Amino acid sequence: MDATLLVLAAGMGSRYGGLKQMDAFGPNGETILDYSIYDAKNAGFNKVVFVIRKSFRAAFEEHFNNRMGDQIQLEYVEQELDNIPEGCTYSPDREKPWGTAHAVLVGESAIKEPFAVINADDYYGKESYATLINFFKNQSNLEEYAVVSYLLENTLSDHGSVNRGVCFKNDQDHLTKIVETLKISKNPDGTIVYPTDEGHATLTADTLVSMNMFGFFPNYFQKTKDYFTLFLKERGHELKSEFFIPFVLDQMINNKEIDVKVLTSPSKWFGVTYKEDKPIVVNKIQKLIADGVYPESLWS
Repeated sequence: MDATLLVLAAGMGSRYGGLKQMDAFGPNGETILDYSIYDAKNAGFNKVVFVIRKSFRAAFEEHFNNRMGDQIQLEYVEQELDNIPEGCTYSPDREKPWGTAHAVLVGESAIKEPFAVINADDYYGKESYATLINFFKNQSNLEEYAVVSYLLENTLSDHGSVNRGVCFKNDQDHLTKIVETLKISKNPDGTIVYPTDEGHATLTADTLVSMNMFGFFPNYFQKTKDYFTLFLKERGHELKSEFFIPFVLDQMINNKEIDVKVLTSPSKWFGVTYKEDKPIVVNKIQKLIADGVYPESLWS
């Protein structure tokens, strides 16, 4: 079967201090994304679509085409502020793009098959890609999507707050709600908190969260486009409003348009939010190489 990996790589890395999706973490200049694509290819994905910004397209093409261009199909699409449905408007003072759900929409022109969504700067582990491929192969209901979930305690940074999609599920392991929760951090006493209008709320360490690893079918695009049009009418005038994947899925679930299966993976997630996270990730990749999970030279 054909399956595409859609990579969300248009972020500017403001908290990291640069393009973390292009930073080297492996012994031969490999990015985190090199390892993700390697795992996806071995699991059965046969195409990669990068959602990028026009300003760093040349850097992406040089890095990835030279390393793996003969091993898997690569395509690039650009997420820019003016990629919006015809007839929609927004504030002329806005500079920030529209968020992750908008980034997925940008990939519509390049995708006609089942597809997974990942962040460029997160490591998900090889088992996670195999889990999604199995989901696609065994799924006949195109109105059911999938999210790969992780334990919150395994996704926090010691160097600052993070944003996570908090997942709630029923007895059939279907999402009942997914909430994009911002600025989650761990206190010195170990409690996990995030800010609210009333002050702070807490989360438990075993809370299931989304790390933006989803499995979708192509009908996702039209469904999301309808919500994006409504979003722009209601919030397009705002300078920093964002159209997140969890927001869209939550709306679809509430309107009984879809089900979303909550999948779990034995893989260990890690990623970089802050520059101080880099040595931790480098060490983890070195250990994976030492354990034989990856070759020293990934693409040779």
